[in-house]
Amino acid sequence: QVQFVESGGGLVQPGGSLRLSCTASGFTFSAYAMRWFRQAPGKEREVVAHISPSGLITSYADSVKGRFTISRDNAKNALYLQMNSLKEEDTAVYYCMAFPGVGSWGQGTQVTVSS
Repeated sequence: QVQFVESGGGLVQPGGSLRLSCTASGFTFSAYAMRWFRQAPGKEREVVAHISPSGLITSYADSVKGRFTISRDNAKNALYLQMNSLKEEDTAVYYCMAFPGVGSWGQGTQVTVSS
């Protein structure tokens, strides 16, 4: 059974940092590219960052480029998102998903950026 478990969210002030983690199971993690998505209230889910199966190739949405870093540890079936210089507009529920998609979405982790 495919499962994604996101963690690491919380409340942070503008300019602060958070590191999100995602643990995946039920599929061959190292064979899949992975993505972080986010969904803000009243908005559609959007791709934030993408990483290749090996971890050597990454890409980012323009809105987070230079502030967020995606990484992975295939030995641990783990995906990470280091978020720096957070802005209020980064407030959202963050999700991880394989690419192409497999299974169902996890519960996500809430990130709230507010003073």
